[in-house]
Amino acid sequence: MTLRTGADLPPVLVDSAQLETALLNIAINARDAMPTGGALTIATRLAHFDAEYAAHNPEVAAGAYVLIAISDTGTGIPPDVVERIFEPFFTTKPTGQGTGLGLSMVYGFIRQSGGHIKVYSEVGHGTTFKLYLPLATGPASNAAARSSAPRQPAAARRAGNQTILAVEDNPDLRATVARQLRDLGYRVCEAESASDALAVLGDAERVDLLFTDMMLPGGVNGKELATEARAKCPDLKVLFTSGFPGTSGRQETLLEPGDVLLSKPYHKHDLANAIEAALSAPG
Repeated sequence: MTLRTGADLPPVLVDSAQLETALLNIAINARDAMPTGGALTIATRLAHFDAEYAAHNPEVAAGAYVLIAISDTGTGIPPDVVERIFEPFFTTKPTGQGTGLGLSMVYGFIRQSGGHIKVYSEVGHGTTFKLYLPLATGPASNAAARSSAPRQPAAARRAGNQTILAVEDNPDLRATVARQLRDLGYRVCEAESASDALAVLGDAERVDLLFTDMMLPGGVNGKELATEARAKCPDLKVLFTSGFPGTSGRQETLLEPGDVLLSKPYHKHDLANAIEAALSAPG
């Protein structure tokens, strides 16, 4: 197991015993998803949800949170199962090997604490649970909340002449990303797979930035897509996104110098600044 803890994180307002139980429950599920071994990573950092993100996610209150991300490199969870994992009594385990109450209790604890929980999973690659815990009140927490608040995005200064190709297989997420990019002033092309993205690159007059999820359907990941895309367009800049904290450290997804990785979930300010960093990178 690997621990990646953020420095000087503010205190959170949760029941410590219930939090321990929640982490243990998720870790046990991660162990079961790695029957032949694998890597379990627990990372913590300060996170912030802005008003726009909260407006599109009714369960989330805008503000600062401490994020605990628990990631495994196991078998992953199919999309139809991910949609149901927090339902009471839902389980994929054989009779006698689980009650189906574990993850629903984790969800209930997080929501009752005023927090938020997200799950990212790719079959064959692994799963990440992200627990967002509300800050306790006090001077230290208030200072942390102010310091974590998103700043005016630098990308807004240069948007208008660039075209971005957004690659995302989830249609709802792709529509949200395209809307955010257009709100920032960029021209947008969309693709749901690596093959569609390469076709767009072959037809489009010019694409300045490839913005792609690292995990894509069809057997080609975002890094492999970027390699093929750069063979077509050598000057293409690349911005990756992923819900997995350790994505850029895996051999098959190691980033090239100048590439930028944006962690999910993100709000528009994060996206704008990541785009600015990617477009400004030398290469």
